[in-house]
Amino acid sequence: KNLAMAIAAILAITLDPAIRMMFTRMDYAHFKPVWLSDAVNAVTVGKYYPEEQHPISRRLFRIYEPICRWTLEHPKKVIGTAVFLILTTIPVYLKTGSEFMPPLNEGTILYMPTTLPGISVTEAQKLLQEQDRILKSIPEVERVFGKAGRAETSTDPAPFSMMETIAVLKPQEQWRRKDRWYSSWMPEAAQKLLRHVWYDRLTWDELITDIDSKMQFPGVSNAWTMPIKARIDMLTTGVRTPVGIKIFGADLKKIEETGLEVEKLIRQVKGTRSVYAERTAGGYFLDFTLKRSALARYGLTVKEAQMSLMTAIGGQNLTTTVEGRERYSVNVRYSRDFRDNVDKLRRVLVTAESGVNVPLAEIADIDFRQGPAMIRDENGMLSGYVYVDIEGVDVGTYVGAAKKLVGEKLKLPPGYTLQWSGQYENMLRVRERLKFVMPLTIFLIFLLIYINTKSAVKTSIVLLAVPFSLIGAVWLVYLLGYNMSIAVWVGMIALMGLDAETGVFMLLYLDLAYDEMKKAGRMNSPKDLEEAVVHGAVKRVRPKMMTVMAAFMCLVPIMWALGTGSDVMKRIAAPMIGGLFTSFALELLVYPVIFFIWKSREIGGTHE
Repeated sequence: KNLAMAIAAILAITLDPAIRMMFTRMDYAHFKPVWLSDAVNAVTVGKYYPEEQHPISRRLFRIYEPICRWTLEHPKKVIGTAVFLILTTIPVYLKTGSEFMPPLNEGTILYMPTTLPGISVTEAQKLLQEQDRILKSIPEVERVFGKAGRAETSTDPAPFSMMETIAVLKPQEQWRRKDRWYSSWMPEAAQKLLRHVWYDRLTWDELITDIDSKMQFPGVSNAWTMPIKARIDMLTTGVRTPVGIKIFGADLKKIEETGLEVEKLIRQVKGTRSVYAERTAGGYFLDFTLKRSALARYGLTVKEAQMSLMTAIGGQNLTTTVEGRERYSVNVRYSRDFRDNVDKLRRVLVTAESGVNVPLAEIADIDFRQGPAMIRDENGMLSGYVYVDIEGVDVGTYVGAAKKLVGEKLKLPPGYTLQWSGQYENMLRVRERLKFVMPLTIFLIFLLIYINTKSAVKTSIVLLAVPFSLIGAVWLVYLLGYNMSIAVWVGMIALMGLDAETGVFMLLYLDLAYDEMKKAGRMNSPKDLEEAVVHGAVKRVRPKMMTVMAAFMCLVPIMWALGTGSDVMKRIAAPMIGGLFTSFALELLVYPVIFFIWKSREIGGTHE
């Protein structure tokens, strides 16, 4: 956008004047036959009208002039109504939800279920296959690929209990239909147009809710996101769900207990789809404690015993087979029948140097133990996460309700803290940055207008368009069901520039009309001032409307779009469209009144 604006500014002072000289005032072409000459002139040149005689202007004058004169006769009512409208916007803004980023439909679903610790490889495989089978049966799903476990890299810290399944979706036009009022009787061509307003396919949230209802497994907590979004969330906060709670402390057992209490409380919050607290100390381990005295009796070393144990149970890679471009290791170990329970493991044989085969039970104690499956630390403190997936509610509202409940019913041990994370953490970070960016933007706009007008009063009048525009921006965002997010705030910031443009335009014509009458010596009474204000406001309403409508018509197609990325773009365009409407309307009604009050003091001073 910045690059486009820079190029547009350059073209405005180079190419635009040249084009204006060529085409703004074209002369009629005269040739025979006359009827063809008249037709060509009508299409290419048209007919020139004085502004007061223009057909569109005359209609606008008839509508706007009585309204403008009424506002000048009732300044207190007009200004009071404007202030009232601004104040009514505040509760609407407070009722609007908040989120970090609006949903961007990537065309794929990332399904990230989490099981309790201790699941075996066999059970994980069965569960993963069943999940993939159900997902593939969904009509909107094209193909599915799932995985359990993690790669041998430090960038993939996923525990074995967390699975990842990517489901590639069909184009949204092929999703299941929803019956609308026009579905049964209207032809398909007409339905395509109405589809932009009343969409007749499942929405993203409805699809996820439907799939989630079919993917309920005992001991499994579901989380639904999208691949790119999930990677960004995990890179920035470490939490893959929209809301996460980080518990910091010194003891993993205490962290786990606190997490379980938080999990119970969060389940009670409205809008919770799933919640899972990490079992930070809930890993299961099979420990082999070697008896050194027994090893010495059989003439074995610790290394020999460990090698025999590793080869029999874990296996040993002997070679690698090459299959075209694929390579597979050849691993040798005991058959599953000889190692699938503790009693059989006790009978694993370790060969001594003397050739004697010693059962493992003779040289080692074998016990099941619990401990941390993975140790996570952050900012020098041990930590555990609680993952929360939500539905039917925005992140800001949900966290507010959850914070209140947890704060009332959870008593943290001394030295332990909670941090609300996920998209909420990013949202708070952006909110703090906007506290600096928004005032800076307003200051820069004020500075640029002041440099141009050399008047603080004129600059302040122009900046009145900002609160006027916020009325329409906030109301339209609320009525469309959007949440306040980065995209909406980007639209708000862009709207400030449009406000300044339309405000300067309005004030320019009022100033020109005032100065013209003053130079002519006809500014002698409040009635003269009123006529000057009416002339500046009413007689130039068509170019003002053209300026606003040009911006409006450029933004409307964005709201009409249905493709990928349209969800984000709509949230940028919506506040601009709503803000342009109310800003222009209130500028036409309030600016003349404020200008009249300001200039009437000069008229009064002159008479004195």
